Amino acid sequence: MKKKKSNLFLTMTMIVMGAFAMFTFNSCEKDEDPAEDPIASFQVEIDEENYLQVTFMNFSQNAETYLWDFGDGNTSTEENPVHVYDTHGDYEVVLTATNSDGVSANFAQVIEIKDPNEALALLAGETTKTWKLYREGTSMGVGPDAENARSWWSLENTGDRPCVYYHEFTFNREGEFIFEDNGSFWGEDAIFGGDNPTDVHATCFEAVAANMINNEGADVSAWLSGTHAFEYNPTNNTVTLNGLGAWMGLPHLGTSAESNVPENSKSFQISIEEHDGYDLMIVSYSYAELYWDFTYASYSDPSLEPPVEEEPQEFGEDLPDTTPDEIFVTFAAKDAENMATIDTVPSGSSVIFGVEDPADAEAQLVGEFIRTGGQQYQELQFRTSPDLFDIQFDNFTEAKIDIFVPAETDFVEGGLVRQFVFGFADMSATEEWWNSPVQFLTEGEDFVVGEWTTYTFDLTDVKAREDLDMIYLGIGGGGHEAEGIFYVRNLIFE
Repeated sequence: MKKKKSNLFLTMTMIVMGAFAMFTFNSCEKDEDPAEDPIASFQVEIDEENYLQVTFMNFSQNAETYLWDFGDGNTSTEENPVHVYDTHGDYEVVLTATNSDGVSANFAQVIEIKDPNEALALLAGETTKTWKLYREGTSMGVGPDAENARSWWSLENTGDRPCVYYHEFTFNREGEFIFEDNGSFWGEDAIFGGDNPTDVHATCFEAVAANMINNEGADVSAWLSGTHAFEYNPTNNTVTLNGLGAWMGLPHLGTSAESNVPENSKSFQISIEEHDGYDLMIVSYSYAELYWDFTYASYSDPSLEPPVEEEPQEFGEDLPDTTPDEIFVTFAAKDAENMATIDTVPSGSSVIFGVEDPADAEAQLVGEFIRTGGQQYQELQFRTSPDLFDIQFDNFTEAKIDIFVPAETDFVEGGLVRQFVFGFADMSATEEWWNSPVQFLTEGEDFVVGEWTTYTFDLTDVKAREDLDMIYLGIGGGGHEAEGIFYVRNLIFE
């Protein structure tokens, strides 16, 4: 019996020692694992009551200790410090985050501490300050983002829209915002144009209420001269206009989206640069993949302000005429047998020639029409080839095209629109050709889904023009960034 107890004790001892050895081995193995590399990151919040006081919010990861350099000679080892600067200015703040192994990572950010009174004086002067569109270089434009500002379109003081250069926007120190239209207004396309253009579209017109009816029949006279209010936050460079119809930039631009009727409030970003005799202010609106900005000037020396150009400068060239006997594109192939007079040119939408008919694999090949995602306004364009001409349509009375919309196409609010446009424009001699086209709109139930449909267009109005050099087809609507696939065949003039 004693022998059995001795063996039992020995066995238990070995198990305990083995377990201890395993624990020791595993513990050593764990201790040898390196700590994850730290990631340093922070954000700041400037106090609304004391603009010199900044709260630093630490968003670092995998760190145990922190060292802050506030850029003014002061430091801190707190995780989320609050620091008070002595004066306004730009400060490069550096956060060093360190993990348990002593590995460090840095994150640097320049913060701008503004004296709100000095910032307000730049915007509104000592008592009041008036701004007008800058008359040198580009004064406004649109692009996909701030880095590519005005890359899609821009306006200069060249006589195309003289009335907008007379508009005055005044800020005063008491929070009042005053707009003076000085008797004229511009017929902006988004407000007065589109599919139902009004008489004032794309013109400088008399700024009276009777003319301020938009393309949907709504009264937009609140955008005319008026007195409103404003708020300015110099910490994030935001101006908010309050009051029905208060605007700056373009009337229909809003805080987060466009609206072709007046709104009660809108906010935008500003930045102001001081120059000798004048200041420049950039006003910007940033949406998803769409960036509008505007340059305004306020002159302390009025003699520096250039005059407004009243007459537009000649744009482009008037092409020679051609009166073809045939115009067609079958889309079955890109060759002389399947097209005459016109060819596609690089544009927002594109087409692939010679794809299988989605409704009948045995039928003639067709074109695959691609509405490019991420681009709000686009169309497939055709021009004469190989040389460019103004087309005289004397030999034709109508145009036809077959379109197939796949049954699974999703038409939703904010996405693809159940419509297409077929139109004609003067691209060579008209800078904004989209403001004066001859265009046909087919929408709703008239735009058939799930089967090939032939659409016919009467060319009476087209034949009345002698300057048309571009034919276009847009499918799926505009004002959104949705992509779409459709099919086309047999664009034929008869």
